Amino acid sequence: MQTTTLGRTNLTVSVMGVGGGGHSQLGKRTGKTEAESIAIIHQAFDAGINFIDTAEGYGTEPMIGNALKDRDRSSIIISTKKSTRRKEVNEQTVTESLHNSLQTLGTDYIDVYSLHGVVPEDYPYLAQEIYPLLKRFQEQGKIRHIGITEMFNEDTDHKMLERAVNDNLWDVLMVGFNILNQSARDKVFKKAIENNVGIQVMFAVRKAFSQPDYLRECVTGLIESGQLDPNDLDDVNAPLDFLLQHASTITEAAYRFSRDESGTHVILSGTGNPVHLKENLAAFDQPALPTDVTERLKHIFRNVDSITGQ
Repeated sequence: MQTTTLGRTNLTVSVMGVGGGGHSQLGKRTGKTEAESIAIIHQAFDAGINFIDTAEGYGTEPMIGNALKDRDRSSIIISTKKSTRRKEVNEQTVTESLHNSLQTLGTDYIDVYSLHGVVPEDYPYLAQEIYPLLKRFQEQGKIRHIGITEMFNEDTDHKMLERAVNDNLWDVLMVGFNILNQSARDKVFKKAIENNVGIQVMFAVRKAFSQPDYLRECVTGLIESGQLDPNDLDDVNAPLDFLLQHASTITEAAYRFSRDESGTHVILSGTGNPVHLKENLAAFDQPALPTDVTERLKHIFRNVDSITGQ
């Protein structure tokens, strides 16, 4: 598994990270037992993944804590998050959330602790009132690095993270980015590279890449809104099929595209299925897409900032 340095944190991380949320929540939402979910986590660790992301709202912190019991804690990078959207967020609730995360994960420190799902209107309060609290926890050794994540479904053009990356308070950002919506390149990644900020990518793969009917629906909507020129496509009904000349699936190509984007570090991949995990691992073992293919994808979706692909 390829590794990289997570920006100014100087943490060595696998470029593929395990996501504890999403549709599956490591199998929790799809009927897997905790033992089966833990086996998937161990499968990922054994394959060389050392970065696992969760959150208090996912409900997967306890199983991750149990999965870590027979592993060397110092070899695993844990990212977890305090939910903020429509939540009461103050010194007491954040303190309680952090201590609960430490307990359920079975650790005395969190590598990356983030404010989660932050929308533009909530950002000023969180930056002014809650960030100093996180700095105190950092000084106490309870968290190593401070992050912030966007609510990509509501903020597809990254208004919150544009402000956050310019403030330069945050060591790590979690960003929505994929083939269909590459707007983070100019709005977030350029400044993040300048400030050496770590980037976790979510939404690298969405259902549009595995469901052709939904992909056609997304592309049709983009054409109707004027964000996509149909003349850039070989076939409006199969807009990404040209990728199959260079990848076994469109999903594989999507992971490779995000992995090799300048400024990204960890590409999160969520699954509750050991076969699916093996397929995702194989995708990350593939080389970069040809430069002309990458440039064509950039050109086709150059004006898109309105969708997530989900």
